[in-house]
Amino acid sequence: MPRKVMVVDDDPEIVDYLVTVLQERGYDTCTASDGDMAMEVLLNEYPDLITLDLEMPGAWGPRFSRRLSRNPEFSDLPVIVISGLAGIHLAIPRAIATLHKPFDPEELLRIVEGAIGPP
Repeated sequence: MPRKVMVVDDDPEIVDYLVTVLQERGYDTCTASDGDMAMEVLLNEYPDLITLDLEMPGAWGPRFSRRLSRNPEFSDLPVIVISGLAGIHLAIPRAIATLHKPFDPEELLRIVEGAIGPP
């Protein structure tokens, strides 16, 4: 069964792009448009890794990350922050990587494969 990556971003174009990049490499994907929805998807899909935008309506990235860290079942789940905000490397201390929008898809795939292995 392929590894699964959850894409959390409120921009549908970014979501579509990330899903395409990941699926073309062979990863399964699931998506959420904000932190509240991400918690629901997380509990239903059990992804192996999360890509996380910071600035979203509702529960934005740092709030979702704190909720994730407090749940023992998901506290070790790798998170890659992908955002256009400055200072993103400071926003989610537990992130395994931070990428600025626009990002290099090959760099993203190297990080994903390094964290969870090939699909």
